[in-house]
Amino acid sequence: MRAGSPLRDTPDRGNAGTRRIIVLALAAALAGCASVPSGEGSPGDPLEPLNRQVFAFNDTLDTAVIKPVAKAYLAAVPPFVRDRIRAFIDNLAEPRIFANDVLQARFNAAGMTFTRFVANTILGVGGLFDYASTHGFPRQTGDFGQTLYAWGVDDGPYLVLLLFGPSNVRDAIGLGVDLATTPPALVIHGHGADIATIALGIVDGIDLRARNIDTLDEIKASSLDYYAHFRSIVRQHRAVALREARGLSAAPPDLVDPGATPEDPQP
Repeated sequence: MRAGSPLRDTPDRGNAGTRRIIVLALAAALAGCASVPSGEGSPGDPLEPLNRQVFAFNDTLDTAVIKPVAKAYLAAVPPFVRDRIRAFIDNLAEPRIFANDVLQARFNAAGMTFTRFVANTILGVGGLFDYASTHGFPRQTGDFGQTLYAWGVDDGPYLVLLLFGPSNVRDAIGLGVDLATTPPALVIHGHGADIATIALGIVDGIDLRARNIDTLDEIKASSLDYYAHFRSIVRQHRAVALREARGLSAAPPDLVDPGATPEDPQP
């Protein structure tokens, strides 16, 4: 059973939960490839040999299945429709983002997220249009891995999850909670919930992959070591969200030499 998954009175709860994770993972895989080194991992990545193997498997799956499907999706679905799909899926995640913002004591972000959800659900025609972003209410971050970080939980080892891609121990636990608390999983029960969650996960994963085809191709083509390069990008991107979880700015302020005079140029 998934970490953080709520108990439900259904006879096939465990098997359904397992199937849901497998299919969602297939939709979400965006990982890369590299050869498997011998010996132990680096201090920042103690599981590197194993992580590289998982990373290579994910890339094989992406190259053979996910990327071709994403390209077909781009060719078949007009941009306007793709944008409506993305806005609808993002709107479903707003209640989960709101809850995590509250748990992190980021009340300004929580208020903005609440406003976004109400505005986009009502004025955005059920979330099909991101009305809020065009009226000064940008989307906020908020996931349970962030919340655990705000509560003082360490990252744990860097970890490449089978099918899900780069993470760490703390964020892997957070991912399980997020999957269980994001509609439709939170509001629909029984067999219908499994079908809805699987369908939504597949569409979400394909749409995200389609939006990153060129970016990932460029990263891969320019990397001497795609695994290490991708790991660095993921960590930098995640660091921004973690700073927000503790109420800090998305990027640290520029360093200023306290001994410099106003006329001195700053580094």
